[in-house]
Amino acid sequence: MNMNPVTSFLVFACMVAGLAVGYFGHLYFGIACFAVAAVIAMSLKMANVWQKFVILRMGKLQSVRGAGLFAIIPVIDSVIAVIDGRIQTTAFNAEQALTKDTVPVNVDAIIFWHVHDAEKAALAITNYREAIDRVAQTSLREMIGSSMLASLLSDRKDADEQLKIEIGQKTAPWGISVSSVEIRDVAIPVALQDAMSRQAQAEREKQARVILGSAEAAIAGQFVEAANTYAGHPEALQLRAMNIIYETTKERGATILMPSSMVDSMNPYGNTLALALAGNEVLKPNGMIKPAELPRPPAVAVSA
Repeated sequence: MNMNPVTSFLVFACMVAGLAVGYFGHLYFGIACFAVAAVIAMSLKMANVWQKFVILRMGKLQSVRGAGLFAIIPVIDSVIAVIDGRIQTTAFNAEQALTKDTVPVNVDAIIFWHVHDAEKAALAITNYREAIDRVAQTSLREMIGSSMLASLLSDRKDADEQLKIEIGQKTAPWGISVSSVEIRDVAIPVALQDAMSRQAQAEREKQARVILGSAEAAIAGQFVEAANTYAGHPEALQLRAMNIIYETTKERGATILMPSSMVDSMNPYGNTLALALAGNEVLKPNGMIKPAELPRPPAVAVSA
């Protein structure tokens, strides 16, 4: 175990003092200075604020020392573990794990954890870091085997919470708390990706057809309502026909051919008036259109 700066400085000072004393002929004092340096190196320890030193005395737990400078008895006491109390991260994965619907998936995840009891982490298990990795992998495979692929892809937060609870229950006796578990990636075979893509495309097409059918039904209902309105009010139908003709022929360069029977059914006089207005015709003072510009009986042709 590396010495801390304070211990290193004191050891260096004692060794320099021993060399100096020995150089001036006091050999025994020099040896004593070297002995003191060795004792300081073995006994004086310093823990950082995030560290916990687990100390055994004659094979039994003596204490767990926290941050600061402290001393142990050389030979009798021993530091068996230095526990880091900060939040740690461990990445783990499950390759070719089968879901409940027998789909092979590769899942990558990461776990955030920290040691809340240094004594248990040092004495209850041999290597708690390795154990966390094994427990996380096992729990991940169990969760995948009990989940459907669709829920695994869509409900990641629920899967994360489930893993956190399961792993936390297994690591709690070791003095380790699990802060969170996050699934980073769920990879599925390429062939299955193509099948899922086609399925999604079919679902979208189905939804589009349903929406289109609903729109057609709504439009048909509006047409039925309009037909009932026009059936009770013929004048409204005539005005609507005149407006349609006007809107159609007001653009320049447009030519429309209409059967005379259709024109007669929609009030020839009123529609002829609309055609004349669309073509910027001039009415006579008495309200009649010029005879030469009236539509001919067989069909109506309008050029804007």
